[in-house]
Amino acid sequence: MSDPNEQAISLEDALDLLANGEMTVRGLLPGSSNYTFLADVSAEHYQGLAIYKPRQGETPLWDFAHGTLCNRELAAYLLSQALGWTLVPPTVLRAGPYGKGAVQFFVDADFSQHYFTFRDEPALQPALQRVAAFDLVINNADRKAGHTLRDAQGRVWAIDHGVCFHAQPKLRTVIWEFAGEPLPADLADDLTGLRAQLDEGCELRSQLAGLLSGAELKALARRTEQLLDSGSFPDPDPHRRSYPWPLV
Repeated sequence: MSDPNEQAISLEDALDLLANGEMTVRGLLPGSSNYTFLADVSAEHYQGLAIYKPRQGETPLWDFAHGTLCNRELAAYLLSQALGWTLVPPTVLRAGPYGKGAVQFFVDADFSQHYFTFRDEPALQPALQRVAAFDLVINNADRKAGHTLRDAQGRVWAIDHGVCFHAQPKLRTVIWEFAGEPLPADLADDLTGLRAQLDEGCELRSQLAGLLSGAELKALARRTEQLLDSGSFPDPDPHRRSYPWPLV
């Protein structure tokens, strides 16, 4: 996000803008399974675009508690920040024109590009490994190719995390290229740091406790431990569907 003079905005200011700025909905985004709006958010010094997903616009699902998808969007952002990976755009929970929901920084990307179009670029492999590891930890049930974006500066972003963090195995992703490969040392170090932050009494654990169930928190810690113990990216589970649909 930027002000009218295109000055860079800090993360702190971006979060403040998302949480407290005046929001004006432009319209619904096409093709979304839940009500997803493009909105303008403006404050005294900054303005920008955001994605607004109101709780009351969430489609009921049989396996995820109704009204919790926006919580999971925020939980994914908090986890991305805790890892130091900055994969998920700045995200807050706030009231909006259609009630409380997740409000997320809009990524200015070429939306004809997605995971399948840039997955073989050598420079992007570290970022894509982080996305793959992130999805394993959060148990992402819907990592479509179009949920991985590259912005104008070449940075990779991961979006759409409403169906994550289930206590039961739900992983469905298009990113299986790293299966069987060792977990890079820097990712293992970051995950080790995350493991410590998931202990009782830690700030991250307390933040996530307000967004996820107790069983989901325990499963999150368990998946983190399992990935560290294995030391490698797993193969797809042959006994369950491991790819989302549609793929893009």
